[in-house]
Amino acid sequence: MGRQSPPDLLVLFFIFQAFCYRHNRLIRIWFICSARIVPELICLLCLFLPILSRKFEMRKNLKIIIPVAGIGTRLQPHTFTVPKPLISIAGKPILAHIIQPLLALKPEEIIFVIGHLGHHIVDYIKATYKFKARFVEQTELLGLGFAIHLALQDLTNGPILVVLGDTIAKTDFTSFIKHGDNVIGLQKVDDPRRFGVAVVEDERIIALEEKPNKPRSDLAVIGLYYFEESDNLKKYLSKVITLGQKTGGEVQLTDAMEFMARDGHIIKPFLVDDWFDCGKRETLLSTNRKLLLESSEVNNHPGSIIIPPVYIASSATLEDSIIGPYVSISEGAQIVRSIIRDSVICDKAIVENSLLESSLIGDKAIVRGTFNRFNVGGSSEVG
Repeated sequence: MGRQSPPDLLVLFFIFQAFCYRHNRLIRIWFICSARIVPELICLLCLFLPILSRKFEMRKNLKIIIPVAGIGTRLQPHTFTVPKPLISIAGKPILAHIIQPLLALKPEEIIFVIGHLGHHIVDYIKATYKFKARFVEQTELLGLGFAIHLALQDLTNGPILVVLGDTIAKTDFTSFIKHGDNVIGLQKVDDPRRFGVAVVEDERIIALEEKPNKPRSDLAVIGLYYFEESDNLKKYLSKVITLGQKTGGEVQLTDAMEFMARDGHIIKPFLVDDWFDCGKRETLLSTNRKLLLESSEVNNHPGSIIIPPVYIASSATLEDSIIGPYVSISEGAQIVRSIIRDSVICDKAIVENSLLESSLIGDKAIVRGTFNRFNVGGSSEVG
């Protein structure tokens, strides 16, 4: 049956009223009071239904942009051979931790802006997931704003969620995208000079600063953004690029949003529950610790001592070793007569006769006979 038009709804309403009028004296009072009010409410509902429907349809067509083109300088030498988002912590790549909660939003498409070692990202996504994915190559590393600008070029107007590829946010993403037409994820930090900073008044963001020397607030921008209309963001990013405006030598997304705020667009702040930075070794190890506390899996390894929380892949082998706490050991790794704590051991790495603490050992790296903190890149050998 087709959808009823407003006149049809009114006819049905009055038939129902007549029935009530004949059969129940008490309902007559309701009939008299509502004879004028209810039809007007129906007309108002019919007036606003298209607007509500359009809002729902726009969110249903949500697209997600994840920029992963960076070189990962602060995580070298690991990023010489593996893109930063594919470094494994707490049992899976950083990128997997980012993507997993986003799938509940049922996005129409996820767009990855790739660059350095981008083919590894493409291969991983195609081999692991079934969602519709698109890859946009960024050949010039001109900043986050430029990366988003590239991703927007072939998009029709609609809602977009931007999530940085080296930050794991813990929040209710459904509430986040319903919070307003333009939303930025924020969290209070001790030293806001390291981040983009938002100035908030009357529950709206009135100014944004990128890594200011004298911050006007302690609310850090944590790499989570929502825009109901992508065309608005496209317009303001184009303005920043046309003006040649750069902060720290790069085209910044925060500069485009600063223009939006000045022009009267309402940008709502959203305080996230928690967020984990994976941009350098120290923060990556800290993130590994926090994620292991949430869920750690311990397999039985006779002959070795396991101190939770840890993650040990099923294909990893342990011999006469003490592992933990806060250790993540990836697929195919071999640990022999070693003591390891607060460390990440990546795929197919070998650690023998060693004592490691606060260390990051890359894919296929070999470490033998050492007692230290190590930052060993992929396919390297120490000892």
